[in-house]
Amino acid sequence: MNQRRYVFLGLIVLLVVIGIWINLPNSQINLGSFQRDLETQLGLDLRGGLQVLMEVQLPEDEPVTQEQLDVARMIMENRSNALGVSEVTFQTAGTRRLVGEFPGVTNVEEVLATIKQTGLLEFVEMLDSPVAEGETIQTDYGISTSAEPAPSVSGTPAAQPTGAPEGTSTPEGSTGSELPPPEEKIYHTVMTGSALDQVGVSVDQLGKYVVTFTLTPDGSQIFADYTTAHQGQYLGIVLDKTVISAPVINTPITEGQGEIQGSFTVDSANALAVQLRYGALPIPLGIVESRVIGPTLGEDSLQKSLRAGIVGLIIIILFMALYYRLPGGVADVAILIYALLTLALFKLIPVTLTLPGIAGVMLSTGSALDANILIFERLKEELRSGKTLQQALPIAWRRAWPSIRDSNIATLITCAILFWFGSSFGATIVKGFAVTLALGVLVSLFTALVVTRTFLTLLLEKLHVTNYARWFGI
Repeated sequence: MNQRRYVFLGLIVLLVVIGIWINLPNSQINLGSFQRDLETQLGLDLRGGLQVLMEVQLPEDEPVTQEQLDVARMIMENRSNALGVSEVTFQTAGTRRLVGEFPGVTNVEEVLATIKQTGLLEFVEMLDSPVAEGETIQTDYGISTSAEPAPSVSGTPAAQPTGAPEGTSTPEGSTGSELPPPEEKIYHTVMTGSALDQVGVSVDQLGKYVVTFTLTPDGSQIFADYTTAHQGQYLGIVLDKTVISAPVINTPITEGQGEIQGSFTVDSANALAVQLRYGALPIPLGIVESRVIGPTLGEDSLQKSLRAGIVGLIIIILFMALYYRLPGGVADVAILIYALLTLALFKLIPVTLTLPGIAGVMLSTGSALDANILIFERLKEELRSGKTLQQALPIAWRRAWPSIRDSNIATLITCAILFWFGSSFGATIVKGFAVTLALGVLVSLFTALVVTRTFLTLLLEKLHVTNYARWFGI
């Protein structure tokens, strides 16, 4: 039995050391190619930022599946994060809406411009008449009756983009100023972007940035046929009917792999890669409402929350030590370990902390104290009945366990229901509260049943306490 207690003590010490390391400033995980900063993630209400409500732009009688919403949510999240807006979350809200949160965003216009690109990525036949980048054109995708566009495929030929915007170069023999204005005509869509396999940015042998791509097997065959038949002609890359590039097909692309060459900077190459990679959504979305939360309000809320938490923790520590004496002091140590492990777990997962999330942490702290109070009160009763400390201690733990178990299971079930509700209806504050409360309850169970019991048992073995009234407040 003693050996088991020392095993638990070693486990507790190991977890405390790991928790301290995780909570140190500027701590990082470096495991081969995997690297991640262990910083506390603050939510929109604590850090400030942008919240956007988006809705499906389809008639009410046209059904929208949950799978379509999930795919759209993932694409919007990837697109936003790929542009450097970190910690972005998109959640479904009902059956036709998405809620996007951008904590710490500084350039609201850039974010809104990015997420407004919600429609269709097309590869358009331009033959010998390229359209300047940034121009809007009309395509036959979805309206053509004489010829159906090829199946949904994405890809672009190894070519130089035209149009003379910054970060690109024009083909030999032409300049941006010589490009004719777009004609009032309908352009043929060769393929769309929903089946694009991979897009990336690399450096060629000359040290220039290029945008590389890989097509799906079906797309490779379609693209091979088209580029073979249209060598030397232009193929427009169009997002939401706006031309983002118009490269010329230098050579046939027959293996489903190629690159877009030009005078790219790293930023312009990444921007084009993001547009290609996340350009197509299964459903059209539009912005219904956007709301900016100032960082000053978030900072004020954070400071007040921290101040309230510190004051509450001090009061709890004093109460436990004065009322329960020796066991209360041990419980205070366990509560501090609980706080250390909980914060480390939040940083490790990571969990984005919001004001409701902090409320969940505080409530779970109460659960940890509740378990200790049940155990200590039961211990007092056993000692008052005349039992020795060696007899009373295991009985107190055994008889307090059913109440601790049932109350915490009920809390975890409630957390699961709240998490489902928050996920289904886009109530992010409810979801954050449920996550932090559930994690806090699990950690509090560990500290109450393992940390407190191990410390108290080992301490009483060393002290040989006989004056119960003095040490236990009987």
